Amino acid sequence: MKLCHCCTTLLLFTSISAHSDFFTSIGHMTDLLFMEKDLVSLLKDYIRAEEDKLQRIKLWADRLDDLSTAGSQDPEAFLGHPVNAFKLIKRLNTEWAELENLVLTDMSDAFVSNLTIQRQHFPNDDDQTGAAKALMRLQDTYKLDTETISSGQLPGSSSVAMMSSVLSVEDCYDLGKVAYSDVDYYHTELWMAQALKQLDQGEESSTVDSVAILDYLSYSVYQQGELERALDFTKRLLELDPSHQRANGNLKYFEYQLFKKKMKESQEDEDEEQRTRKESRGRRDDYLPERKQYEKLCRGEGVRMVS
Repeated sequence: MKLCHCCTTLLLFTSISAHSDFFTSIGHMTDLLFMEKDLVSLLKDYIRAEEDKLQRIKLWADRLDDLSTAGSQDPEAFLGHPVNAFKLIKRLNTEWAELENLVLTDMSDAFVSNLTIQRQHFPNDDDQTGAAKALMRLQDTYKLDTETISSGQLPGSSSVAMMSSVLSVEDCYDLGKVAYSDVDYYHTELWMAQALKQLDQGEESSTVDSVAILDYLSYSVYQQGELERALDFTKRLLELDPSHQRANGNLKYFEYQLFKKKMKESQEDEDEEQRTRKESRGRRDDYLPERKQYEKLCRGEGVRMVS
C-alpha cells in the first residue's frame, strides 16, 4: 500500500469534530471538492458579469467624454445647434438615470445566493483544527519532517496530487498556532520554524511576518527548557521590532533565568570539585599495612590469638 494513501486515510479518520461524521471518507471529501469546483465556476460567471457591466459603463463614459470635449471648445456654437441642445437635455433627463441603474445593479446576487446555500455543507473551525491535529499525528506516525510535508513530496504521491499540495507560510503558521493552543510546544516549534524558513527563503505573505513567528518560537522553545535558544529568538525578534513590549520583557526574564541557571551549574561544579578533593585526601590503601592487620585483629577478624 502506498504511503500517501495510508496518510490520507489516517488524516480523514482522525479529523474529529462536532459533525465530523461527514468528513470521514474519500467519498465525502470528493463531494466537497466538486462543490468547491462548482463555486469557482459560479465565481467566474460573476466576474464575467462584472466585467461586462464595467465595459458598458466604460463605453458610455468614452462617448460622453467625446461629446463634452467637443461641446466645451465652443459652448455657444455647440448649443446653438438645436439637435445638440435636445440631446443634452435628453441625456441629463433619461440616460444618466439609466446609467445610475446600471451602476447600482448587483451582479453578485446569483453567486452570493448559491454560496449561502452551500455554506451549510462547509467544514467549520473545529473541523479545521481536527484536520491540523491529524496532520501532525500523521507526521509523528510516519516520522515525516516539516519540509517533506510542506513541499508536498510525500512518498507514493502522484504528480497530479503534488501539483497543489504545497503548504504556504500561512498554512505552516496556522498549524503551529493549533499546536500552541493545544499546549503542544514541540509541534509549535516545528511548524513555526518551517514558516520562518519559508519566509527567509523569499516566500511572501500578506498576513504573517517574522515578528509574529519568532514570538511563538521563543516561547515554545522556552517551554521545552531551551533558554539559550529562547533568548536567541527573542533577540532576533527585537532586531526586527525593538519596541515589541512582550519581547522586551521576555529578554530580561530569559537573561535572568539563564544567569540563575549558570550560577547553579557553577555552584554544583564547585561542590563536586570539593567532594573530589576531600576524597583524594583520604588514606591510601597501602598506608601502613601492618596497622590494617592490627585493626582487623582488634575487630576479631582473621586469625585469633590462642591462650
